[in-house]
Amino acid sequence: MGEMGDWAKLAVHWLHVIAGIAWIGSSFYFMWLDSHLRPPVPAREGVSGELWSVHSGGFYQSHKFSVAPAEMPEQLHWFKWEAYWTWISGFVLLSLIFYVGAQANLIDNAKLPLEPWQAILIGVGAIAGSLIVYEGLCRSILGKNLAVFGVAWLIFLSVAAYGLTRIFSDLGAFMHVGAIIGTVMAANVFFVIIPNQKKVVAQIRANQTPDARLGLQAKQRSVHNNYMTLPVLFVMISNHYPMIFAAPLNWLWLIALGVIGATIRHFFNLKNQGVVRPWILFVAGLAFFAVAALNQSMRQPPAAATAAAPTYADIRALIDRHCSMCHAQVPTHPGIAAPPNGVVFDSADALRRHAPQIYERAVMSDNMPLGNETGMTKDERAQLGAWIQAGAKGN
Repeated sequence: MGEMGDWAKLAVHWLHVIAGIAWIGSSFYFMWLDSHLRPPVPAREGVSGELWSVHSGGFYQSHKFSVAPAEMPEQLHWFKWEAYWTWISGFVLLSLIFYVGAQANLIDNAKLPLEPWQAILIGVGAIAGSLIVYEGLCRSILGKNLAVFGVAWLIFLSVAAYGLTRIFSDLGAFMHVGAIIGTVMAANVFFVIIPNQKKVVAQIRANQTPDARLGLQAKQRSVHNNYMTLPVLFVMISNHYPMIFAAPLNWLWLIALGVIGATIRHFFNLKNQGVVRPWILFVAGLAFFAVAALNQSMRQPPAAATAAAPTYADIRALIDRHCSMCHAQVPTHPGIAAPPNGVVFDSADALRRHAPQIYERAVMSDNMPLGNETGMTKDERAQLGAWIQAGAKGN
């Protein structure tokens, strides 16, 4: 795509982050607001709760109607575009990185040799199919109980994560799990929450009694979205941590950390209702350290086929064969106009300077080269690791 392609990714990524902050912020605020509403004193007909608050030097009064007001005001504020733009920008970003760049970023020939169009079709199909499953669960008897539904949805996401990590590159699989969750959240807003709200508004303006079930359905999806915010945020930042996405049992670490995020969200939802249970945070923290310990215990550097210490000449040839097509002043890899993150492996000093990152991404995991498209062997990774551990000597 060239340098302008990188600028396009930056613009879309920036929009994605901005819209996501706005969406998650409104989700957190309204869950907090809903749990802090108290019956008005004196009681007012049709009003189920009210809240007084102060912010930025101003005082505010909010109140919630039992179902809806008797009549609609001329100006009614809707919260929807935050969700829509988060999904739109996220899907464009997914397309630019993993679909346009499918050969380098999505396909892992060691797992499943695919043509780009096949990988794209599987990715889009997984997202759409997961949305259908989610909708079916919501409409089933399981959807009537939040805890039961949560377990069922977790099982499905676990199966999806396991399957995708067996088909795509590790990072590509993670991002598709994030896309599944994000698509479900945005669909909840687009297909249920906003349409139901519009139906209630229309009923009131037609002097009809509003259907309370519409509000309950919208509330159900809103609560689901609230619990999925921290798991999807984790997926968004996971690309910085190959010890998770490129590790053995990566699908399990993804699910476990997602559950920890939902657990933390549950603590705050309860706290907002006046129920403080510190043990929930303790359990979440303990689970996080357990995941970290188990993850590290399973990550061992590959053993070299020979005991002889590799020379810099050996490592230079290895780097030139597997890394320099991208990490050079003028990359030769198709679609890469500049070295990723400005990292260039043109000298021994450069390799020593970036040795920790190289060790993490190319020795402790097979995250690099992307999709292992050059066929870097375990013995070559072991040689690279041995050279780095020996002090990365030589010129």
